[in-house]
Amino acid sequence: MPEPVEHEKRALRAEMRERRQMLSDAQRQAAAEGIARQLDALVAEHGATSIACYLSTTIEPSTRPFLNAAVARGLRVLLPVTREDGLLDWAVATPDGEEIEGAYGVPEPIGEVLGPIAVNDVDLLVIPAAAIDEEGWRLGWGRGYYDKTLGSMEHSPPVYAVIYDSELVERVPREVHDQPVTGIVTPTRTRAFPRPRR
Repeated sequence: MPEPVEHEKRALRAEMRERRQMLSDAQRQAAAEGIARQLDALVAEHGATSIACYLSTTIEPSTRPFLNAAVARGLRVLLPVTREDGLLDWAVATPDGEEIEGAYGVPEPIGEVLGPIAVNDVDLLVIPAAAIDEEGWRLGWGRGYYDKTLGSMEHSPPVYAVIYDSELVERVPREVHDQPVTGIVTPTRTRAFPRPRR
């Protein structure tokens, strides 16, 4: 990885992490409710019956109210399970789903594990991000799981990253392996991007 890009990415991730840690409980709760509304509308817009999402950490915009409601109404939801080789396995979310702390302190579901190709069958992919830029390029948390997943999919469904409103930035540093997203979901809006130029 080129040194300047690595430093830029690290600095931006640290800034976003710090901003997230400063949010109050009330701000987090309001954001979770907004995210749930936006994701519900996105699922309806795409007519999705099967999606991939993730269990949010305590500092991420919460996906949990959305996930609980989606599973309760019969949506098939795949949740990621990290592997040592840098790929993601998947497990189907259940109403009473238990979870453990997986690699890097990220919550993961307990249940039957499906292989990496299970995600090829979803209608919509909802992923985490540290920041997204105005062209749809994503800054992740530096582990590469989602870049590998997206880069390996032959026919990717629409991919939306969940971020706070302030995390849509003018530009994120990027490298050849970085993958763009179709759009973003924030507590106040959903936005699709034109297909980015490489």
